[in-house]
Amino acid sequence: SPVMVLWFRYAVQALGTTLVLAPVRGRAMWRTHSLRWQLLRGLLMVSCSLLAFYCLQRMPVAEFTATVMLTPLVLTALARFVMKEQVSALRWLMVVGGLIGAMLVIRPGGQVDSSVGWMALTVVLTYAVFQAVTSHMTRTEDPAVMQLYTGWVGWAVSTLLVLNAWVTPQSAQEWALLLLVGLAATLGQYLLIVAFSKAPASVVSPFLYTAVGFSTLMGWWLFDHIPDAQALTGMGLVVLCGVVSARI
Repeated sequence: SPVMVLWFRYAVQALGTTLVLAPVRGRAMWRTHSLRWQLLRGLLMVSCSLLAFYCLQRMPVAEFTATVMLTPLVLTALARFVMKEQVSALRWLMVVGGLIGAMLVIRPGGQVDSSVGWMALTVVLTYAVFQAVTSHMTRTEDPAVMQLYTGWVGWAVSTLLVLNAWVTPQSAQEWALLLLVGLAATLGQYLLIVAFSKAPASVVSPFLYTAVGFSTLMGWWLFDHIPDAQALTGMGLVVLCGVVSARI
């Protein structure tokens, strides 16, 4: 179940980060400038992960990834209405174009159930807030400490959820896949934090769109799924608008 995958994902991150930091920093690895921000970031991440796993049970990988790539465009709206930053008319046009692209992917009658598509858009909103919090925290927080807190907060929440949903994996392959999910998510999140700490979001964001190409390839290889023409058009529109928005 998604809750099982979630538990393993955060167990690997929490344990792995602790084993790496403890010999070097000792108790100092828990030092933070704002515990509340750390807890908020952890809760946002575990919420986003749980929603994402449920979506991936019900929609193809490529279409889900393309929808999640709306996140930088939603960050533009957050920058205007929450952080009171100025947003140009061209960037607003890119936001609208990205939303049109997402609608082509999750349109009624397409390959994706529209009810699941709306859940994917909830992932986008949650992840956009998560990235905004991450960008804010990297100004004062150590990336490794952020990774540590996110792992333990995610593990604590997922432990509560998994109590009534635990199913012991029955094969070495299942154990290996769960471990792979945990390692990939842990490394990916840490590198994302480091990237935001070393470069502006406008520089980092365009690289995230390569995920659409990789997920399309993996969806074809593992699941023999190729998005239809309208979905591919929508995916391309999301990527195009996102890259242009990040560069203007």
